[in-house]
Amino acid sequence: MSNHPWLNLVQKHKAIAVIRASNLEIGRQMALAVASGGMQLIEITWNSANAAELIARLRLELPGCLIGTGTLLSVQHLHQAISAGAQFLFTPHVDRDMIQVALEQNLPIIPGALSPTEIVSAWNYGATCVKVFPVQAVGGAKYIKSLQGPLGHIPLIPTGGVTLANAREFLQAGAIAVGLSGELFPKQSVEAGDWQAISRQAKTLMDSLGV
Repeated sequence: MSNHPWLNLVQKHKAIAVIRASNLEIGRQMALAVASGGMQLIEITWNSANAAELIARLRLELPGCLIGTGTLLSVQHLHQAISAGAQFLFTPHVDRDMIQVALEQNLPIIPGALSPTEIVSAWNYGATCVKVFPVQAVGGAKYIKSLQGPLGHIPLIPTGGVTLANAREFLQAGAIAVGLSGELFPKQSVEAGDWQAISRQAKTLMDSLGV
């Protein structure tokens, strides 16, 4: 397993809040809410409204958190995200060129993969760790556990189907952390601006993971 400092942080905090927002201020409030609930790893998807500006603002407003981005689809996106100040980079797929650019900038990059071949390819290209996405489509925590025999040396972060109820199960199966999106941000809470409810969701999650 790589000894990148990112991995130590991920293993300490165990969960990443994934924010996809149609409005900059809503995205900001979502981030502030999960941060107040104890989450320190926050991913702003690149297809959020004003993603670059939101990342830059959150870097200033939440100095105790790491603010990264995801849903990066090209090297151009990657460069733009780095310029915005993203501290870690997620992609939904394996792209060797994107991985190399991130490594040259000494930034953690976590490509998305699903099959063992994709996971190993991402790791061999230099990925800091690998996002297993969408994990629920292939058996959830049981799939993560089944990968541990041959691929236990590769740090995995499952997303896409992780819930407050099953997050701990993924860690017990061998994942180093989990990523949650809609489960942390119930639509009705976001629409009502009930940020305290979202903060409670985050706290419940972190308590369940023993953070």
